[in-house]
Amino acid sequence: MGRYYYSKKEEADSLKKIQMWWLKKHGYIEKGCWKSGGIKWTNGWTGKESNIIFYINIDINNNDNYLQLVYSSTKDSIKEDLDYKIPLTSTPCYFGGVRYWFICPWFANGKYCGRRAGVLYLGGKYFACRHCYNLSYESRNENRRFKDFPLFAVITGMQKKEDLQDAIKRKYYNGKPTRRQKALDRLENRLMPYQLAVIRKQYA
Repeated sequence: MGRYYYSKKEEADSLKKIQMWWLKKHGYIEKGCWKSGGIKWTNGWTGKESNIIFYINIDINNNDNYLQLVYSSTKDSIKEDLDYKIPLTSTPCYFGGVRYWFICPWFANGKYCGRRAGVLYLGGKYFACRHCYNLSYESRNENRRFKDFPLFAVITGMQKKEDLQDAIKRKYYNGKPTRRQKALDRLENRLMPYQLAVIRKQYA
């Protein structure tokens, strides 16, 4: 008999994050350049927006590469303005060129992390790697939880489905499904195999 899997780790999927591939895709990662930009997040449930300003410096000689973050953090109704730098490093690619990484600036249990990371998460006041915040992934947790429990998957999935349906105010915009409608469609597709498994078990 399979065991129910429960993880005490917070899931990374729900957190604000900064991804190196996104910065590169939008032209912020270029050797010998200093650039500025911003990232905005919108809470899918509340519609609340939050944002950060960032500055990127990549020295021509790779001597002073960093990502500088400027944003506000509010805890217990106390607002704090933050401004700090995250070092960047690079490694050579097999077919030429280099790949850039964040150097995690966090101190976990009093010990400096310094890991290379392609993604940093806002699991507290500062952005840090998933190891420092002890994060897991929703997909990994669900795969373990639902492997032997299709009925549990259906029940949990239907609860998520109802929440999404309540949050959707508009299914289509300019003839295309909205972001929440796409999320609902993906959830329904993921639920289908578990629903079929429950039906087969009932009539077995």
